[in-house]
Amino acid sequence: MAAQDPTRPRAPEPVPARRLFGTDGVRGLANAELTVELALALASAAAEVLVPAGGAGRGVAVLGRDPRASGEMLAAAVTAGLTAAGVDVLDAGVLPTPAVAHLVGAVGADLGVMISASHNAMPDNGIKLFAAGGHKLDDAAEDQVEACLGSGSRRPTGAGVGRVRTLDGAAGTYLAHLAVASPERLDGLRVVVDCAHGAASSVAPAAYRAAGAEVVELHADPDGLNINDGCGSTHPEDLQAAVLAHGADLGIAHDGDADRCLAVDAAGTLVDGDGIMAVLALAMHEAGELAGDTLVTTVMSNLGLHLAMRQAGIEVRTTGVGDRYLLEELRAGGYSLGGEQSGHVVLPRHATTGDGVLTALRLMTRVATTGTALHELVSVVRTLPQVLINVRVTDKAAVAVDPSVLGGVAQAEAELGGAGRVLLRPSGTEQLVRVMVEAPTAESAQHLAQRLAGLVGSV
Repeated sequence: MAAQDPTRPRAPEPVPARRLFGTDGVRGLANAELTVELALALASAAAEVLVPAGGAGRGVAVLGRDPRASGEMLAAAVTAGLTAAGVDVLDAGVLPTPAVAHLVGAVGADLGVMISASHNAMPDNGIKLFAAGGHKLDDAAEDQVEACLGSGSRRPTGAGVGRVRTLDGAAGTYLAHLAVASPERLDGLRVVVDCAHGAASSVAPAAYRAAGAEVVELHADPDGLNINDGCGSTHPEDLQAAVLAHGADLGIAHDGDADRCLAVDAAGTLVDGDGIMAVLALAMHEAGELAGDTLVTTVMSNLGLHLAMRQAGIEVRTTGVGDRYLLEELRAGGYSLGGEQSGHVVLPRHATTGDGVLTALRLMTRVATTGTALHELVSVVRTLPQVLINVRVTDKAAVAVDPSVLGGVAQAEAELGGAGRVLLRPSGTEQLVRVMVEAPTAESAQHLAQRLAGLVGSV
């Protein structure tokens, strides 16, 4: 994928034909849109596509989930679908998404299944699939899985039926991996970690303490119902207050499945994925670890990140939104760092997908080893005012071709005169269109974004 000019204003992105898979697996309201029947069928279809036919022995799958209540129900359905197709299931229990991805490779499994709706509210849930090695599926593989739904061609009997066992030591295996991927000590660093009552509630504090940090835990008591409820990466207010109250050096906010993280500096100021990527990119650039002196990010990253990287001699390549698109570009170019403004950061040398705990360890390492406060490290990025408005719609496809919306985008681009950006992007998992405007002033960005959001909402 060729590098794109981030200064060029963008019209609405096209909406692809509706498919079961969104930008990050299959997601929906649990027991309504995402039913046990669908979960069972997906698991069977995944076995059909991802487990080689006629191989020696049965296939093996690693299964994990976040702590939301519906995960228990869906895990049972996925387990039934896999075992009915002759696949043995290694149940890793409640673990972050990147831990499940790592375990797929570590145990040599044929596939992995993570049951999570990430940052979504508790009533939602989702199913994420990993191929051998812990890699997310590309569009072609997802289409194959979708095409196999309901086929049920693999139905062994007797000893051919899959078995289920607990994957003992799963959390310990993941923590040992993190210690190798980020071995530097964090002694003397005080961090507050908001676990969003999610999958990171045990392993994130354990990983940070193992590295020597003094850890204050926040929202780390999941009960199945409180995941992401006013906390975590989508609601950092409690974290910001706690960092100030405890005099911490920084704070870390995870989402429900801990594949992302955001940060808070010692003054309580939020640091998004752009800031985190800038810190990591410069550290890797200095150490000669930034392959091709290139950072891969998405169209949502702020112009300020592009300008900071350009000044440091680092190229920025852009992709569509979604960490699997980042992964495709990272693998194609052999690059070593990519990420999203939302806090998904991918370090391909150590992880096959975004890993919020590993990202946080690397970020804290930079603070600890340089003795430089986080706010100083991120000050290299002069963020252009950006406004993002999520507009709920009835038909994302209609918005992309509506004359009033297209005309509104053209008018906003003319008013910006090349000094900002306009991006209208349909959500991959919900009936939402995200309206993003960057402009020289916050007032201008807010005005244009609200005007465009009104046009989108009227379609």
